[in-house]
Amino acid sequence: MNYDLIVIGSGPGGYVAAIRASQLGLKTAIIERESLGGICLNWGCIPTKALLKSAQVFEYINHAADYGIKVQGGEADFGAVIKRSRGVADGMSKGIQFLMKKNKIDVIMGTAKIKKGGKVDVKAADGSSKEYTAKHTILATGARSRELPNLKQDGKKVIGYRQAMNLPEQPKSMIVVGSGAIGIEFAYFYNALGTKVTVVEFMDRIVPVEDEEISKQLERSLKKAGISILTNANVESVDTSGNGCKAQVKTAGGTETLEADIVLSAVGITPNIENLGLEETGVKTDRGRVVVDPFYKTNIEGVYAIGDIVGGQALAHVASAEGIICVEKIAGHHPEPLNYNNIPGCTYCSPEIASVGYTEKAAKEAGYEIKVGKFPFSASGKASAAGTKDGFVKVIFDAKYGEFLGAHLIGANVTEMIAEVVVARKLETTGMDIVKTVHPHPTMSEAIMEAAADAYGEVIHL
Repeated sequence: MNYDLIVIGSGPGGYVAAIRASQLGLKTAIIERESLGGICLNWGCIPTKALLKSAQVFEYINHAADYGIKVQGGEADFGAVIKRSRGVADGMSKGIQFLMKKNKIDVIMGTAKIKKGGKVDVKAADGSSKEYTAKHTILATGARSRELPNLKQDGKKVIGYRQAMNLPEQPKSMIVVGSGAIGIEFAYFYNALGTKVTVVEFMDRIVPVEDEEISKQLERSLKKAGISILTNANVESVDTSGNGCKAQVKTAGGTETLEADIVLSAVGITPNIENLGLEETGVKTDRGRVVVDPFYKTNIEGVYAIGDIVGGQALAHVASAEGIICVEKIAGHHPEPLNYNNIPGCTYCSPEIASVGYTEKAAKEAGYEIKVGKFPFSASGKASAAGTKDGFVKVIFDAKYGEFLGAHLIGANVTEMIAEVVVARKLETTGMDIVKTVHPHPTMSEAIMEAAADAYGEVIHL
């Protein structure tokens, strides 16, 4: 069977690329070895948000008295929480199946391997193989949980994110190794449901990719919620021979032993580039990632790569954007290359984190003279009414031209607010443009306007 385009992998990069290709008139097939929607939809972005919502509802129940509501009891049913999360993921996966049919995209189940001459070999679950051909092939195979040599995952006591969202029973205690988005979200979820959680971070602060002030605020909030945090710490080994786990953790003060039922390894991801036929076809890689041009073409004619297997942020919305750009270029359109400095990043713990662009430190290192504005949610009427006063908005502008260099938010619903900044930066909006844009009151979003006004000495409510 011949196609204009074959997409290998049906995650948020792959299925979006396939749909856009179909819209542009390309005869398209998508190959998936497991479940449509990939890791993000089945074992990542979507089911984790379902878990986090359950944790948030449980917290509301436990703090109902703060809102003048009397609640008798309230107990987290861990099995039911997990079941709901799986149901949400299954429903979304069925939605992807519908989109494939709607867009007349052939779905081929199996494990794919590219060959020379535009050929793709697909091995089905029953062991049979079939060869397909395409003018263009996009690799969108995503990534998996990264394993450290001294932190081997057995899937039972030392686990990755996939097992963390499908445990048979709630652990009484957990050590989370790594404080990026995955580690922090699971730390919040399990802690909210009553598990004793300790976070171990190798760097000198948690969420190290975020602005330093965001890291400090989140650490205060998580500690207040009962989570133990160790920074400048390294898990050297884990003994799983007993009933639980004994982790040897090296800190600035020496080595200590931490005990827990479960150790969750959340130290990043590893791209899935093995057994794809890259070596045989000569596709160039560098440090475990496929090398591509600004439109995701590899060094081999007709072969492209997007998502977690190429450079750039390993985020679902990045993979989707890359897929669309790649396909539009294939179809003869003239898309703009993706601006990786205007990609929003979100962490869905409580309080949430959202950021885009330069941190204060990075802006200074880049040579900008800057104006910085901050507005705390403790001064926000909406935040006070909602009982969510933790956090703040921080904005950074170029002092000379007013360019919106970056924004860093921590608080309730800030993941819904960050798009305003992303659009503003895309449209080259200045700081004073934000100040003079009327925001609705009372809302959380007006904190962005107030923070911008603070940068220019015009803040009203501080």
